[in-house]
Amino acid sequence: MTLPSHIHYRVGIDGGGSSTRARLTLLDGTVLGEGKAGASGLMQGVAQAWRNIQYAIDRAVHASPLDRQPPPNLHNCALGIGIAGFNHSTWRAAFLDANPGYSTLAADTDAYTALLGAHRGQPGALVIAGTGTVALALFADGTRSAAGGWGFPSGDEGGGAVLGLRAVNLAQRAADGRRAPSPLTRAVHQAIGRSDNALLAWCCEASQSDFARLAPLVFDCETQDPAAAQLLLDAVRDIERLAQAVDRDNALPLVVRGSIGQRLSERLSPFHQACLVTPKGDALDGALQLDFSPRSPV
Repeated sequence: MTLPSHIHYRVGIDGGGSSTRARLTLLDGTVLGEGKAGASGLMQGVAQAWRNIQYAIDRAVHASPLDRQPPPNLHNCALGIGIAGFNHSTWRAAFLDANPGYSTLAADTDAYTALLGAHRGQPGALVIAGTGTVALALFADGTRSAAGGWGFPSGDEGGGAVLGLRAVNLAQRAADGRRAPSPLTRAVHQAIGRSDNALLAWCCEASQSDFARLAPLVFDCETQDPAAAQLLLDAVRDIERLAQAVDRDNALPLVVRGSIGQRLSERLSPFHQACLVTPKGDALDGALQLDFSPRSPV
């Protein structure tokens, strides 16, 4: 679309639960600078989100050539934001109401901007399997579909946190005699505590990220422990179900991203392997492609 005449720059934002990235470009796509800040996921508060978005933008500006006139500011930048939690209607409204003054702004979920970036705005499907999981697809008629993304612990099957949770469950059952100890259960006990009290205390305090940090143990024990191998097979099937849910005809090119997804993508069935493609860009590329027209989902 044609941007207003006062716009001289585009800024893309990828805002997640652990960090915020910004990319400053000219209108022709030339990258001027990038910056990074702390978490801006809306579940952590709107004030923090805007504070870290602005800090990441400031870092991107400082990394750009200093002789450019006019300098980037609230008025002359088209700001495209992909941010975690934007699908929550209350958080979304509060976030947009707190806009510090950007005159041209478009926003969507970080998952949708990752989808746009992965396929350069063309039809395609994306499964993200990192700490959590979500899948999206964009069709030729502009419609979307989505699956997963319900959050831990009730959802996020196929992601690192659920892998860790299931490994801990095996360790609990080994601790009280409901199953025999195995390489994986011993590795979990080594990581979080050998005694029943230590295991219980860890579980009572553990966050989603804490469980996700145990996921590498499942991969490490795979060749020695059939239970670990089964957990990974289950994760592969969970990723396949997410892909199937958003593209039932298996007709779209598929990108699988995220720390777990990238390790398991080569294990997908031939049915899904046939659709796998290399991503064409990232979530920042997608944020820069958001539609700034009045009908944009802001």
